[in-house]
Amino acid sequence: MDNNFNLDFDLLSKELCLLLEILKIEDENSIKKLSIELPKDIDWEKFLSLTRHHRVYPLIYSKLIKIDEKIVPSHVIQTLYNDYKKNTFQMLHLSGEMEQVSKVFTENQIRLLFLKGPVIAADLYGDISLRTSKDLDILIQITDLKRADEFLLILGYEREEIPCAKWKWMNHHVTYFHPQKRIEIELHWRIHPYPTKVPNFNELWERKRISEITSYPVYYLGVDDLFLFLVEHGARHAWFRLRWLVDIDQILRKRITNNNILQKNQQNNQQNNHSGGQAIILASQLLNTPINQEMHLLSTEKRSRKQAQMAYFFIIEMGNLNELQHKDNMANYQKHHTLLTNVKKYFSLNRYLFSQKSNVHKFIFIIKLFFPSSMDVNTLKLPKFLHFLYFPLRPFLWFWRKTRYKVLK
Repeated sequence: MDNNFNLDFDLLSKELCLLLEILKIEDENSIKKLSIELPKDIDWEKFLSLTRHHRVYPLIYSKLIKIDEKIVPSHVIQTLYNDYKKNTFQMLHLSGEMEQVSKVFTENQIRLLFLKGPVIAADLYGDISLRTSKDLDILIQITDLKRADEFLLILGYEREEIPCAKWKWMNHHVTYFHPQKRIEIELHWRIHPYPTKVPNFNELWERKRISEITSYPVYYLGVDDLFLFLVEHGARHAWFRLRWLVDIDQILRKRITNNNILQKNQQNNQQNNHSGGQAIILASQLLNTPINQEMHLLSTEKRSRKQAQMAYFFIIEMGNLNELQHKDNMANYQKHHTLLTNVKKYFSLNRYLFSQKSNVHKFIFIIKLFFPSSMDVNTLKLPKFLHFLYFPLRPFLWFWRKTRYKVLK
């Protein structure tokens, strides 16, 4: 097999290339090199848009402030600083809520593990301000779901309404929102959607770690469990935000995960669709992530390379569509421009996701397309006895969201 597999960097815009080069900065030498090679005709507004789309603006800011001020326009640094500051407050806000929820659940004998949020930022980057997070993801046992729901409602959270809520196999989490605190919580009873094979809660609990960023104990995934979770999560979302890939880069650079963990997982769970090899290819080529021999073996598999190539195109396409949509909104284009962009995003993502799945996954994926979601409920409120109408109404509600919601935003 050809071991010289490379992604085509000629497909990248100057702005995305610059973004990747900044993310690679490690020391003074790389800073000097970037200062010398920095392109002169950068569209800085597009660059800023990409930092937000990929959710890497805190890291970009922390690296750019080390570069000569004359090279990067001052308004770019100031904009990044404003975003960085807002994110810092957001992460502190989430940290306080994370501690409170952990205390309430623990005192009522509900074991919980935090999947993402401030604990991951502190663990991977050593600073909660260097990673973004819009919500808190909590994993509990399904047997504790009813009581956990009750305590979140007592704390002031409102549960999203889901049609066919009793069919839990169709979902793996439910979302709650606190209207005063403006905080969202995803309460998981599976670490990944069905039918992906996942370790049971007790296994994850045995390998848990305790975070040091709060005074009250807050637990999160063990080293290898976190790595596998982030790999699968990134692949499920087609890596369209570079933040997920940077997480993988941080773990591999620290060498804190078992060298053979991905190989063992793929041998035991063919359903993960070689997402580990895909992640290694993307991280090593886009971020220069160092990989060892065991990791390299995964990147030579034909299917991993094919999936990495598709994800690479998707990363580029989603960035371009995001920029197009931003321009559409700024220019107040006609509705069909916004509709076209939204439809492209939807079908691009689903085309990628469908191609990654096994036959069993593809069948379930198609079935799920016909089932109503919480977005359908948010689009059109119906009394419970009429929830069956969401099935025939689903395509019309989807079309309404794509044509109206984004236009009116």
